[in-house]
Order: sequence, then C-alpha cells, then structure tokens
Amino acid sequence: MAVNDTSDCFLTNRVLEKYYLSTMYSLEFIVGAIANTIVVFGYIFCLKKWKSCNIYLFNLSISDLLFLCTLPALVNSYSKDQWSEDVLCHSNRFLLHANLYSSILFLMAISVDRYMLIKYPFRDQKRKTAVMVSVAIWIGVILELLPLLYFLEPLAASNNYKCLDYASSGDPVTNLIYSLFLTVFGFLIPLLTMCWFYVKMVRFLKNRREQISSALTLEKPLSLLILAMVIFSLLLTPYHVMRNVRIASRLPALNLSECTKGTIISVYIITRPFAFLNSAINPVFYFLMGDHFREMLMAKARQLLGRLTSRGK
Repeated sequence: MAVNDTSDCFLTNRVLEKYYLSTMYSLEFIVGAIANTIVVFGYIFCLKKWKSCNIYLFNLSISDLLFLCTLPALVNSYSKDQWSEDVLCHSNRFLLHANLYSSILFLMAISVDRYMLIKYPFRDQKRKTAVMVSVAIWIGVILELLPLLYFLEPLAASNNYKCLDYASSGDPVTNLIYSLFLTVFGFLIPLLTMCWFYVKMVRFLKNRREQISSALTLEKPLSLLILAMVIFSLLLTPYHVMRNVRIASRLPALNLSECTKGTIISVYIITRPFAFLNSAINPVFYFLMGDHFREMLMAKARQLLGRLTSRGK
C-alpha cells in the first residue's frame, strides 16, 4: 500500500478526533452539566424525605457531574491536539471510565430497588442499605479500574505527546484480557441483571393483571426500566465491541494492514461519545422515576419565582 494511502487512513482519525469528538463532547457537557446540576440542587433543596431510590439516583447524578467536569479539558486537548501533563490525562481517562461503569451499576441497583418496591409495596426500603450499596459500588468501581492506570501510557515523544485512549495504550495481549473482564463484569452482568429483574416484574404483573389499579401503578416503573435497558444496550454495546476489536487489532499475530487498523480506529472513535451520552440522558430518569421529582422541582421553581416577583413590586 502506498504511503499516501496509509497516511490518509490516519488523517481521517485525526479529523474525527479534532472535530467530531470535540463537538460531541461539547454538546454532552452543555446539556449534561445543566441537567445534572438542576437534578443535584433539586434533590438537595426540594426533596424532604429521601428514599432508597433517591439515594441511588443522587449518586448517579454525582457520577455524571464528575465525568462532565473532565470534558472541557478533553475538548481542549482534542481541538489543539495536545495535553499539558500526565496527571490530567490519566485522571481524565479514569473518571471517564468510572462514570461509565458506576452509572450502569446504579441503574442496576435502581432496577432491584423498583422490583422490591413493586413486590413488597408495604416494606420500607431502608435508606441505610441504599447508602451501604452506594458506597460499595463506588469502592468496587475504583478497585475494578485501578489496573487502567497501569495500561495508560505517559505523554512521550513516541506518541507525539498525545493522551492515548485506553484501547490504544499498553500491551495489547494483557490489555485485551482486562478489557474483556471489564466488558463482562462491568457491562454485561449488570445489564443481564437488569433484564432478569425486568422479566421478574413482567411475571409479577401477569399474576396481578386482574388488579387493575395495581397494574396501572406498576406500569410506569416497568416501562422506565425497559427504556433504561434499551438505552444502555444501544449506547454501550457498540463501544464495548469496538474497544475490544481495537485492542485486538493491535495484536502482532493478526498482522493487520495499517489502513485496516485506521478504519477500526475510526469506527471506535465514532462509538466513544455515544457510550458517554448517558450522562446527558440520565436526568430523564430523575424526572420520571421516584417521588414526583418533576412536580417538586416545578413547585420550588414557582415558589422562587413568586418571591422574586413580590420583591420586584
């Protein structure tokens, strides 16, 4: 293959990183930061009685905000094609993956919580248990991602002082094993757990079909769990598939051509922003799930607006 053809393959990747990733991450930051900030302040100032589901949703919003705070640096680096230091690069990658895997775990916890609430409506879902589960999720995700810091390569002349993404760093053999581990335990098992509780809720609804009022009450959380599973499947599956394909393409045994590798990188780049789009979409669940969060937030907004109006007179 001609040198020009090979350079054209990787030129496409540089264009995608500079314009596509910068644009997508900018949009995610704007939408996600506004929506999640409203949610956090809404929970702090509007919610008087916290329940287990609220605790999981609040932690989900904190996870999203931590990730969103890394996006300005990410956008700046891709647009200028340079990073200032290793610490910023590695902390950014770590938080990015921490949000990815904590989000689905918290949504999994919500699915379990909703099932327990549906099956045992008069049993109090203890807040202490929700706090302990939330702490366990954070600790578990941090421990799960510690090997990531080993695979991330430092900024060096060999990589033009670029902050290489996780799939482009480290030894491809060991990295592929770790990536498959994350795919199975960080993505597939939580998603299958959500599906399992969804099936259990469907069966429960069928057994309670004759009780119309109960069925109508259960219809909303069930449809939201289905929506959560569909969204996570559509957003995260292409990313995990292409991440593993990207790492596998670096294996010397496969001996892939440079242009083939470039095409794989291009597809992988396209899937990345969609995997983290959940940070901007998650606030939908805050408005639709839980204790009439939207109504409480609107009531608080009208109250503040009324105060401002009365002061202006």
